[in-house]
Parts: sequence; C-alpha cells; structure tokens
Amino acid sequence: MTAEGYQEILAPNVYYDRQFEMEAAKILPGEYYATARDMVVVTVLGSCVAACLRDRTSGIGGMNHFMLPHSDNDPQNPLSTSARYGTYAMEMLINHIIKLGAKRNNLEAKVFGGGNVLRGFTVTNVGQMNAHFVLDFLNTEKITVVAQDLLDIYPRKVYYFPKTGRAMVKTLKGVHNNTIVEREKDYESRLDRAPVEGEIELF
Repeated sequence: MTAEGYQEILAPNVYYDRQFEMEAAKILPGEYYATARDMVVVTVLGSCVAACLRDRTSGIGGMNHFMLPHSDNDPQNPLSTSARYGTYAMEMLINHIIKLGAKRNNLEAKVFGGGNVLRGFTVTNVGQMNAHFVLDFLNTEKITVVAQDLLDIYPRKVYYFPKTGRAMVKTLKGVHNNTIVEREKDYESRLDRAPVEGEIELF
C-alpha cells in the first residue's frame, strides 16, 4: 500500500552509538526499523507514537514511528478511515519482523508517545488519537503490551533494544524543541493531503 507523501520506509540512518557501544538505527516520522541483531533503535516522539515489537523468544524485533492523519469522516474517532495509516505502519513493522524469522504468536509490545505537543490542532488531540489507536490495534491483534508510556504533554526520546526487550525513555521536559513540533506538523500536513491507496498484506 502506498500513498503520495506517505510511505512507511525502512530507516536509512544507521550508525555506531558510542554511549551503548553498539550499532544503532535512528528513525523519523514515517520510518521503521527491524533487526535480528543486537542493536538499539532510537527515536524522538511528540504527538507521534512508536510501537516497539519483538519476538520474546528469538529477540527479533524493531520499532516504528507514525501518526494518524485527520479523518474527513470523524476526526474524533481513532477507528475511522484514518486508522488505515496506523494499520499500515503497524503491519509494515510486523511483516518485516516475521520475514526476519519472528513468530507472530511470540510478539510482545512496548508503546510510547502520543504527547499533546502540537499546539493549534484544536479539532482533535492528535496524540490521544494515536495512543488510543495503537492500544486498540495491539488488543485486536492479541499482541500483549508489556509496557507503555503514553499521552502527557512532553516529547520523549526512546531507546529500544529488541534483543533483550529493554526500553529507556527520556522525557524532554526542559527542552523547548521546536524541531520536533515542526517535523510532526510537516508530517501531519503530508498525511492529510495524501490519499491511502491499495491493500495491506496481512500475515
């Protein structure tokens, strides 16, 4: 499934993290990363949500970073047509993890983000819509959520280690980070303009 202006892509930013002394992947809005290696996946979240998934037996896992666009039908309903974007983001990550050898019935999740950091979006609380969607999706798919840090008003920096399932979250309270807000506003405007096309391949 593709849409102009919106395409979930494998994160291209892989580097060596000196703090943790291991390979790392940094993901931005609309990206994800899946791996079977012992490494860390990093992102910074405002209103967006990141789902961290792993096979609890093999340690194969990864993270995505997504936001639901507004829905013309019902902007208050996280299960409206806009949820197709979130479903796509989740299935892209799940499909990739399974292709690497994970088993779907072994998956566990940790979810983060959904902060109310986008000022001026008065029609709906984007962060709350994202947070509700990801929990509803995982419940429907019977993927156990073993940890969550959602909502609030602050951005977060998340480090996730799929091999062990460890997650570290730093709340960015003291930082007025316009970069995060502007990046997410740009991402949301592209989502709102882009029609969702095609079908999702489900495992």
